[in-house]
Amino acid sequence: MLRVLRWTAGVAAALLVAGCGGSGPGGSDDEGRAAGPAGRDGTAGAPTAYPADPPASLTSQRLDWHRCGATGGSAAPGDEWRCATLRVPLDWSRPGGPTIGLSLIRARATGNDRIGSLLFDFGGPGGSGVETMPYYGATVSTLRERYDLVSFDPRGVGASEGVRCRSDREIEAAERVDATPESPAEERAYFQDSADFAKGCQKAAGRLLAHVSTTDTARDMDLLRQVLGDRTMHYFGISYGTELGGVYAHLFPRRVGRMILDAVVDPTADTVGHAKNQARGFQRALEDYLRSTGQDPREGTRRIAALLKRIDARPLPTASGRRLTQTLALTGIILPLYSEAGWPRLTGALKSAEQGDGSKLLALADQYNERDSAGRYGTRGHAQRAISCLDDAQRPTLARTKSLLPEFERISPVFGDYLGWDTAGWCHDWPVAGQFDTPRVSAPGAAPILLVGNTGDPATPYEGARRMADELGRGVGVEVTWKGEGHGAYGNGSDCVDSTVDAYLLNGTVPEDGKVCS
Repeated sequence: MLRVLRWTAGVAAALLVAGCGGSGPGGSDDEGRAAGPAGRDGTAGAPTAYPADPPASLTSQRLDWHRCGATGGSAAPGDEWRCATLRVPLDWSRPGGPTIGLSLIRARATGNDRIGSLLFDFGGPGGSGVETMPYYGATVSTLRERYDLVSFDPRGVGASEGVRCRSDREIEAAERVDATPESPAEERAYFQDSADFAKGCQKAAGRLLAHVSTTDTARDMDLLRQVLGDRTMHYFGISYGTELGGVYAHLFPRRVGRMILDAVVDPTADTVGHAKNQARGFQRALEDYLRSTGQDPREGTRRIAALLKRIDARPLPTASGRRLTQTLALTGIILPLYSEAGWPRLTGALKSAEQGDGSKLLALADQYNERDSAGRYGTRGHAQRAISCLDDAQRPTLARTKSLLPEFERISPVFGDYLGWDTAGWCHDWPVAGQFDTPRVSAPGAAPILLVGNTGDPATPYEGARRMADELGRGVGVEVTWKGEGHGAYGNGSDCVDSTVDAYLLNGTVPEDGKVCS
């Protein structure tokens, strides 16, 4: 099963060269003394009392920075990068109890006028900052003149107690499950697959599974801030990282330094709302792609939807011997929509599929699913599911999902059916209760936070930036709109966006709220 990742433009581009809803929250006062988690209506989540500060044994720890080794499928980064491990509480309600290790990566500032550390989260949830930061370093080299560039693998991700719920063989078998069931037998298989995945996560992660929420990670970030010696949190969050940044600002508003949120998640959307947003976003991006190739968007959409129905009835052969199912075909269409640079590959893949060869769409799907030529899969999607299912309190029933399907299909004839079914299947039979309907991100008293929305963003539609600004509160959220394509704006080809962000982070220059870059 695939949920659309709120993923970063940089990572999507890297995937293309090689060949993301979650909620999360927690109430607190401005010094991190939590009043206890609660949903927007105050009914979801069990109250939890958090101590004002972690113990000195954690805040005074010294990080052992050393040369980084190879991680996952990535080679060891260059000599400018150093890695370390931060100890954090397994359970933030018991900060003196057992700890887990978070993997960190850093490159020191190159100039003499250093501001401090700039912490990056690249989204997902489930994205590895340790793997991504060296790749993204060239994009943010100007920022390195005054900041140490720092990133991390959040708890449950990558080298930080990463969650793996299935073997490679089990993942490949699950790809044959129809994610848009059309019969009682297909529905049973769909929900059984979800239940089996949940059991695998519970067996693999154990007690960690209840402690990988967005709120947990926001608290980890503040401990990291203290250990790095920074008075305030300077932060660059992309995609899901914007939600994480908003939750941090809510918990610790007076500790917010210069914070940039790019490709902003809509914090007012619940599980169903996120799915609808993404159906609209990917349909919008698909139509922009179709226009760029001289096609009528309505006719092009109809043709692609018809192709997917044919593949659902009869999966396509591929050069590898594997069959391209409807779900894999949809995955292959989704990936190149994350970046305008991927559109030519989408054109070639669709043409081949219409001619009866699924090889090119399968190759795109494999890149999205982190499958290498030997049949080994990455675990980004496992961590994403563990984090989002702990965050999301909603568990839509089969009956509700079926009632929503006509609306999803009206929103997007290509993506709607899949995203509608996903609302019921993603966290079905999850062993840990979800915490919240939507994240709390209000941050009265925080320094200005810069929000960048992209009008062509498929995974986090640009309307989310305005809604985040409204939720952060008066005088906190400052919105910048880019009239562009792809997921994320900074480093994506707009001098206006890049110079605005640079001026804010390097010089503290806050732009006028509502600035538009074309």
